[in-house]
Amino acid sequence: MNVSQLKDKIPSKLHEALSAAGVSELRPAQVKAVNAGLLDGKNLLVCTPTASGKTLIAELAAISAILNKKGKAVYVVPLKALATEKYNDFRKRYGSFVKVALSIGDFDSSDAYLADHDLIICTAEKLDSLIRHRAPWVRMVAVVVIDEIHLLNDPGRGPTLEILITMLRQLLQKAQFIGLSATIGNPEELAEWLWAELVIDDWRPVKLHQGVYREGVIRFKK
Repeated sequence: MNVSQLKDKIPSKLHEALSAAGVSELRPAQVKAVNAGLLDGKNLLVCTPTASGKTLIAELAAISAILNKKGKAVYVVPLKALATEKYNDFRKRYGSFVKVALSIGDFDSSDAYLADHDLIICTAEKLDSLIRHRAPWVRMVAVVVIDEIHLLNDPGRGPTLEILITMLRQLLQKAQFIGLSATIGNPEELAEWLWAELVIDDWRPVKLHQGVYREGVIRFKK
């Protein structure tokens, strides 16, 4: 699917930003997500390989919601370093018309300044803290993206992430939830728990080869 085919479905500023970034063709998972209701506010669980285009799926929903005045968007990641990386990427691509913020610091603050921003990148622990501090802007969120959602199964971060998603679903009953992961062992069950459409695809930009290295030689699986 060519990005130009989305002209009537996404805001013109978003279309222009994608064109400026050299995004002209949607990848298979992105097409499946659009067909599954991505731009219609449907909850989605996207399970596709690394570098298959999951982030752009989230961007299409988040930036569209912001520009269409539906509300803010929150992009939740597991690590501060990843949050900083996403912040820099999103600010470079959309910073001229969307106010992007990074919130990964003090857990004892409600970060009132975030009320003036549209797209907020944070860790699960920080968003959990913001909710507990009753940050009023949280109720203005229209799109919630949970990157690396398979960490629900992590003994360390999993409980916090599960409680966070549960609280957000109760607090934001009309918001769109988008879960992203390359490795989910039980995608059908997780999609049902999220009340989400499941998007699965195995396309990857570089073919993956499996092999065994022994005595200086790699023998690839045929």
